[in-house]
Amino acid sequence: MRVSWRMSVTLLHLLLIMFPISLPLPDHQSKRHGISTDQESLMEFKKGISVDPQNSLDNWNETVHVCEWNGVSCSPDRERVTALYLKRKYLQGTISPFFCNLSSLTQLELSENSLYGSIPTEFGSLVSLEGLSLRANQIQHEVPESFGQLTQLRFIDLSRNQLGGRLPLSLFYNCTELMYVDLSANMFIGFIPSQVGNHLTKLETFRLYLNQLSGMIPASLANSTHVIELDLEANFLTGVLPSDILKRMPVLEILYLSGNLLESNDNNTNLTPFFTSISNLTRLKELQLAGNMLGGELPAMIGMLNTNLSEIHLEDNLISGAIPPSIRNLTKVTLMNFSSNLLSGSITAELSLLPKLERLWLSNNSFHGEIPQQLGNLSHLGLLDLSRNKLSGPIPSSFGNLNQLRQLYLSDNLLSGKIPSSLGGCINLDIIDLSHNRLSGVIPAEVAGLRDIGIYFNLSNNHLTGELPVELSKMAMVRAIDLSSNNFTGEIPSNLASCEAAEMIDFSHNYLQGSIPASLGNLLNLQTLDVSHNLLSGEIPASLSKPISLLQLNLSFNNFNGSIPQGGVFDSLTLESIQGNPSLCWPSAKLQICHPKKEPREHSCKFLIFLVSSVSISSFFITLCCGLSFKMVHERLQMAKKNKVASKYDTSITTSHPRISYEEIAEATRCFEKSRLIGSGSFGHVYKGELRNGKVVAVKVLKLQAGSYTNSFDRECQVLKRIRHRNLMRIITACSLPEFKALILPFMSNGSLENHLYPQSEELDSSESDLSLIARVSICSDIAEGLAYLHHHSPVQVIHCDLKPCNILLNDDMTALVSDFGIARLVMKVEEANITSKNTTNSTANLLCGSVGYIAPDSRDQSPEVKNMWEVAIIELIELGLLCTQDAPSTRPTMIDAADDLDRLKRYLSGDTTVTFASSVGITSSTVT
Repeated sequence: MRVSWRMSVTLLHLLLIMFPISLPLPDHQSKRHGISTDQESLMEFKKGISVDPQNSLDNWNETVHVCEWNGVSCSPDRERVTALYLKRKYLQGTISPFFCNLSSLTQLELSENSLYGSIPTEFGSLVSLEGLSLRANQIQHEVPESFGQLTQLRFIDLSRNQLGGRLPLSLFYNCTELMYVDLSANMFIGFIPSQVGNHLTKLETFRLYLNQLSGMIPASLANSTHVIELDLEANFLTGVLPSDILKRMPVLEILYLSGNLLESNDNNTNLTPFFTSISNLTRLKELQLAGNMLGGELPAMIGMLNTNLSEIHLEDNLISGAIPPSIRNLTKVTLMNFSSNLLSGSITAELSLLPKLERLWLSNNSFHGEIPQQLGNLSHLGLLDLSRNKLSGPIPSSFGNLNQLRQLYLSDNLLSGKIPSSLGGCINLDIIDLSHNRLSGVIPAEVAGLRDIGIYFNLSNNHLTGELPVELSKMAMVRAIDLSSNNFTGEIPSNLASCEAAEMIDFSHNYLQGSIPASLGNLLNLQTLDVSHNLLSGEIPASLSKPISLLQLNLSFNNFNGSIPQGGVFDSLTLESIQGNPSLCWPSAKLQICHPKKEPREHSCKFLIFLVSSVSISSFFITLCCGLSFKMVHERLQMAKKNKVASKYDTSITTSHPRISYEEIAEATRCFEKSRLIGSGSFGHVYKGELRNGKVVAVKVLKLQAGSYTNSFDRECQVLKRIRHRNLMRIITACSLPEFKALILPFMSNGSLENHLYPQSEELDSSESDLSLIARVSICSDIAEGLAYLHHHSPVQVIHCDLKPCNILLNDDMTALVSDFGIARLVMKVEEANITSKNTTNSTANLLCGSVGYIAPDSRDQSPEVKNMWEVAIIELIELGLLCTQDAPSTRPTMIDAADDLDRLKRYLSGDTTVTFASSVGITSSTVT
């Protein structure tokens, strides 16, 4: 098996680092410099390091020979330092200019630390340097022009820093031995040097993605005929697709040009020249052109692309016309994304001849006609998205053959007919969305009984009839069930309580009858229950007050009677959520809508006698009452004024949770004793507390001197009261006073993720984390699940904005929970965003930024099988991480996709080697072995 280019580059890098090549020194250098000079230079570097959490530089002292220092490699005669390897040591500090004295240094690896400041100009003196990596630090300012003196340089990686200014001409024009260049994820501006390809003729990897580069792609790149990967995505590059350049890159395997402003030929109407130019690239594997301004139709020439092509991204462009039948020739494609274009016509059945296709997006186009039955032959298909088109006719029964299918999106079309019972054969389905169509008939028992649906089951806004199937209870892992806006009749199944993971249930706008089963109160994860606009009757079960997660309950426009229960969600009900129930009684101090029962006829005469007697003596009391009324009115006005002043300090969160007083909080934390302090941040402190009932909690107290503490408190309350998920921190209660605000949260016995990534305890060596790779992937999976809920399934969309290890808490069984929503943003829904897309500059969504982090993999000794498995996992994690940090939304996977990949990776590392990786990113092979 031929080793991939990525593996080749990785192995070359590691070999150069681990076994540095020692070059003979010129006589004048060997006389001026020696091992003592190198030692002094390294000690100067150590002086510039202010934080060394792993004590990596502890043995850098006079009693240990410099060649035995951590991370240092020397020449065979131990007379010169030839390599320095300090990757991922979490060092904080600056880079010393004294490095210039290490004239025999061939390899310098300082990536994934927290180094800041500028790159010293003196680096130009490292004339023997062949490999330089400063990736993932906080280095600022420009790249020194003195880099042009590093004429032996073959590998340079300065990505993921804060470098800016223009790209260094001297680096591109003088360092002619360069094979690998990665300056991505910085803030470089201006043009790509026009003569770059005339000088870097040995270039194999060229990455400048995620910068602010503009202008056209230089024609001179055509002379870099050894380029394997060209990644210029997420910039502001303009002009026509570089057809003439690409056809002269015969070994090109990876081409990323997404997220720019590129157009097609002939005034953006002709894609044929581009596809013709790349048709001879026999090694091309990945083609990404998403998020540009490409116009024109897909030419038949697309079918003549290299048959080894595995991924093709053309989403978010202006491509029109139909998909040509020649697409069937791309027999090794695993991912095809043509979504959000202007494509029309029918969906060609030739797509069914792509035997390895795993992910297919055709959503948000103008396809019409029926869905081809032949698509059911795609045996490896894991994701199919045909939503937001004009497709009509029935859902193909052949879809039941797609036993690898995990996500099926057919919403917002004109589909009709019955839901095929054969869909029950899609036993791996995690998401099924058939909403907003014209489907009729009943829900087949085979579909309602899909046990593995774990995210959502959405059949809303159709013409479905019949009773709700009792088989719905088999969906023990489903989080959301939406059957609203149909014509369902009958009663709500009592066994629905078996859907233990359900967080949202929407049965509104149907013709359901009977009462609400009391068993629904056992759904302890339930957050939203909507049964409005039905024919339900009877009393509202008091058991619905049991789920403390239940925050939204809509009972409006039914025939409920009796009194509304108290406690739990009922304490925060609004009039809107119960309106349209004329027989309901709400006996509260703030509102009386009780309708007493009529008295029997035999009591009517007694009532009349009583009424006459009352009238006869009422005049006696009128004078007396008038005297007292003024005093009573005055007292009530004073009381109302006091209540108004007191109520303005209450937040909405306190109406839906038991109140807690300041005295109780002080008692629980022993008057905020220092020993109880478990964390602190810019908005306050967190204490460990024990309530009177013995429950151990975390008390988050806001700093009053912080300028935005009130906004932070209110925002966190707004977020926490709307969301509920096993991987999101929940709120127990809150205390809000004019001079004191606190949230009461569950106590997490295993602390934060930061504590485990950077351990400082005496029991555990601070240089090594206690988290295995499997544990880390599991935590990442938990985090992704929580964020996927916030982004896609929460009643209100939430962007966290401050995700970092210290905000990830671990409970007793090491399940990760995302916490600290102090700067979270509640954002507009997708529909609203589409309406305002023409004026996106005014959208707050465009101002939201996240923090970039990483998960450091373990490197302990393991068996060859485990090492191979972990190597695969680490590479996939890196690729997924890079995809998630892209600037252009079109180039990033959704959190649903990321969570899906991480879940598969977690199962794979746990020993399931038959896991199929078939979501939007990550592992691209059907099965990893």
